[in-house]
Amino acid sequence: MARRDVEFDAEGVTLRGWFYPAEGAGTAAPTVVMAHGFSAVKEMYLDSFAEVFAAAGLNALVYDNRNFGASDGEPRQEIDPWAQVRDYRHAITYASTLPETDASRIGVWGSSYSGGHVLVVAAIDRRVKAVVSQVPLVSGHDNLRALVRADFIAGFREMFDNDRLARFRGDPPAMVPVVDADPLAPSALPTPDSYTWFTETGKSRAPSWRNEVTLRSVEMFTEYEPVSYLPYISPTPLLLLPALGDHLTPCELAIAAYEKAREPKKLGILPGGHFDAYVTGFDAACGPARDWFVEHLAP
Repeated sequence: MARRDVEFDAEGVTLRGWFYPAEGAGTAAPTVVMAHGFSAVKEMYLDSFAEVFAAAGLNALVYDNRNFGASDGEPRQEIDPWAQVRDYRHAITYASTLPETDASRIGVWGSSYSGGHVLVVAAIDRRVKAVVSQVPLVSGHDNLRALVRADFIAGFREMFDNDRLARFRGDPPAMVPVVDADPLAPSALPTPDSYTWFTETGKSRAPSWRNEVTLRSVEMFTEYEPVSYLPYISPTPLLLLPALGDHLTPCELAIAAYEKAREPKKLGILPGGHFDAYVTGFDAACGPARDWFVEHLAP
């Protein structure tokens, strides 16, 4: 059965996406709720993951984050991590109303920035019965310091403060590129592999992706600490999938965070870098996620 377009209300903002019905399900089936990471839209390979989940007998609800892609929300291109956490919970509510969904068997999947979100959601929302977090952002504070030279950080703070003052006066939000060909130029994700993946994937698959976010999105990223929620996920089963060669959300940060989680939990270290999970390393990332959901959401 083919996917269908869906939309649902998130406290006054309409979010839009796709629903993939579980293949071969005669009755209500488990549902995996999925959204993308920092600035990315659903066309950037989330369909590939959802198709694998559906083939394994799991429904998949995929949606664009507020302010991005097909979803509504203002200001456009602004990423508020806590609004995105709340939207995962709105998506769970929506999924639970669908006739195809067994509301007692809902899982959440996230990657990169949303890999952090699902850690928070699984800790605070007991409707979640299994969670998979792929190449996650675990600490904005530590991740900023892994990406940005120490002597540049004060300059960022000054930009944040100036933007705050300008917005207070009624000016539009300052914008910053998501990626730049020059890793030393100002951008939200200053790694060469980020530039390559976003520009190539945007061109080939996702014409709605835009290479800009509000500067405040970067400020909110530096304040966001999903790691503090890891001890509270238990007893919900957690699968954490960092990538060995990841220098955007460094593998060692995710592994250190994993130590704070309690059982039941599993660590699977993916080959390659941050973006390989979507392309050359897709099977290595998607297979364990599918199996985790089948194991923990099956009747």
